[in-house]
Amino acid sequence: MRDGPIKILVPTGSLGAGALEAEVAYGVAQGARAIATDAGSTDSGAAYLALGISKNNRGSVKRDLTILMKAGAQAGIPLIIGTSGQAGGDRNVDWTRDIVLEVAGELGISPKIALLYSEQDKADLKARNAAGKIRPLPPLGPLDDATIDSCEHIVAAMGPEPYMAALRGGADIILGGRTTDTAVIACFALLHGAPSGPSWHAAKIAECGAQATAVRNKGAGVLISIGDDGFEVEPLSLDNWCDPESVSAHMLYENSDPFRLTEPGGVLDVTQAVYTQADKRSVKVTGSVWEPMPYTLKLEGAAASRFQTVMLIGIQDPDVLADIDTFHDNLLEALNQRVHATIGAAAGDFHISLRLYGWNALSGERPPKGTPPPREVGVLFVATAETQEMASQIAKACNPYFFHYPLFMDRELPSYGFAFSPADIDRGPVFEFKLNHVVEVDDPLELVRTVWIDLRNEEAA
Repeated sequence: MRDGPIKILVPTGSLGAGALEAEVAYGVAQGARAIATDAGSTDSGAAYLALGISKNNRGSVKRDLTILMKAGAQAGIPLIIGTSGQAGGDRNVDWTRDIVLEVAGELGISPKIALLYSEQDKADLKARNAAGKIRPLPPLGPLDDATIDSCEHIVAAMGPEPYMAALRGGADIILGGRTTDTAVIACFALLHGAPSGPSWHAAKIAECGAQATAVRNKGAGVLISIGDDGFEVEPLSLDNWCDPESVSAHMLYENSDPFRLTEPGGVLDVTQAVYTQADKRSVKVTGSVWEPMPYTLKLEGAAASRFQTVMLIGIQDPDVLADIDTFHDNLLEALNQRVHATIGAAAGDFHISLRLYGWNALSGERPPKGTPPPREVGVLFVATAETQEMASQIAKACNPYFFHYPLFMDRELPSYGFAFSPADIDRGPVFEFKLNHVVEVDDPLELVRTVWIDLRNEEAA
């Protein structure tokens, strides 16, 4: 059925991150039969799904698409993109579609485009939930209708089957909604009869492009070659190389278990995988196993929550820096008392946090005793309230204390360095993921809508 290994060009870890034209040309020259790349993630939070916007700017996405669409059209190979527009909601897919149509016009090409939508209807999800088809993933509990209704948008993370169907339908370009990173890359090989274990494992290693190489900042992409007994991976940059450590280590990326990876319809098991240096630039991997399981799709739902206002100061006061934890605790208590005294019950269920950058802003954990004081710290004030107006009023009430609160009350009041004037910045709503559940399906395509745009037919008409 196959004539040699199936080669797939993965130009970058995410569309818009910077595909390199020379690397893409190298991959095509090496016999790549498809170009596949992820275009999104939940890494940057829930706002992109809730708002239907992209984290990457339009110019960078258009630049990558121009390179990839031109190469795909010249080589006659498909371009496969998953989780379009960062979050993979319908609006994210449509945003990417518009750029693709613009680029097609500029390049003078007429591709057949498949749009795979994975945003879900709330009424349908409620019915499936009532039928016991939706179950929670830790740490969440059972799903209720109110949570479904609270979400701005809900997507189901597709597996490879909708992409395989689109390829069978003759798609030159596929723009997928929310999809697992690996499914986008594995779909072409699976369609053409490659073994499941190597196909899924190769896709996992290649999902972030050059992140699986020895020198991750040399180049952008990789080329995977999937055969009957395993797969090989090599950088698209001739100045870079892969080694067994760089390849095997990528199983740890965004995965709690370095040996097992759960995907729609199964689990990839690499417990017995062997990583061997095939030549100076590439690694051969064998022993990957695919374990079929009941088919489920992960649901992601994003919602707008309460509102925030922020303020930022920088502190070089030696007294404060010598006892930062005490300063934090005293100031936080004073700010809360200030809101109760000046706004009172009207403030509602508010929350104030102080994030000490240069000390413990990321972890929130107090450094061990004896940790030397820093040269300076940045203090981010965050007020959270039920309305934007109230969050703003809380910040204004706290302003005098936040900018002048001393560590020692019997000394002259300090003035801390404020970054902006006006000092308070309304941040808008807080967005959060409300769903961490899976839905059981009988058919991998039943929650996916496919829309075709055939520019060849439109041109002929």
